[in-house]
Amino acid sequence: MTSTIDAPPTPHVNRPFLLPSLYAGNARSVMERGILSTAKTNWLIVVSGFFEPVFYLLAMGIGLGSYIGAIQVPGGHTVPYAAYIAPALLAVAAMNGAVFDSTWNVFFKMNFGKLYDGMLATPLGPFDVALGEILLALARGFVYACGFMIVMQVLGLNLSWTAILALPSVLLIAFAFASFGMGITSYMKTFQHMDWINFIMLPMFLLSATFYPLTVYPEWMQVAIQAMPLWHGVELVRGFTTGLVTSAMLWHVLYFVVMILVGMTLTTRRLKSLFLD
Repeated sequence: MTSTIDAPPTPHVNRPFLLPSLYAGNARSVMERGILSTAKTNWLIVVSGFFEPVFYLLAMGIGLGSYIGAIQVPGGHTVPYAAYIAPALLAVAAMNGAVFDSTWNVFFKMNFGKLYDGMLATPLGPFDVALGEILLALARGFVYACGFMIVMQVLGLNLSWTAILALPSVLLIAFAFASFGMGITSYMKTFQHMDWINFIMLPMFLLSATFYPLTVYPEWMQVAIQAMPLWHGVELVRGFTTGLVTSAMLWHVLYFVVMILVGMTLTTRRLKSLFLD
């Protein structure tokens, strides 16, 4: 008489109705793992990233601003130079936090740590990994933005009560940049390829009406600048912090919504193609 040992049953995973082959509804685990890792090893890098826009604000807004005076904004209003560049630097802080977390961190996890190979060998799907990593990058951008907003409040650079709406705006900005950042990083294979990230970000930082009004540029360059995502972020945040809220700001919101949808689709498909197909 022979006995047989039954194999243990395969654990059942209740997947959401939408995207059942790509999403297990557990992006939270990916995000929690990233937070624990950052708290143990990378917290100093995260903290140091907050100070860059603050130094720009003190040097350009407070220092140089004392010589420039007021800047005219759309509608014929004038605002102090520091109050003009502060919301732009707030948008930059959200962009930097999201981009660096969704590019360099993802690059190391994908090409050296082989972390995603292990994650996707579990019930997690590529959309779980993409959403978890993007939410982690979004959290970093939001932390930078909150800290910078406090600095702006202390310096009296929030000129209207609508400045509180700048916080959900920077969440939108960070989400959009993180969505695209992770997808683009999936195509990078060497450190030299990663230099393209800075090559793209630096012109956006300098040209997106960050330090000068759009009108100082030639007309052909204005068109190119208005196609940049950071320009839309700067205009959105600046409208809220200065109180110049108009219906045109809805176009900026729509721009980032489309950017998020395209970025999430790109990232999910790339992860599926790299690790599951």
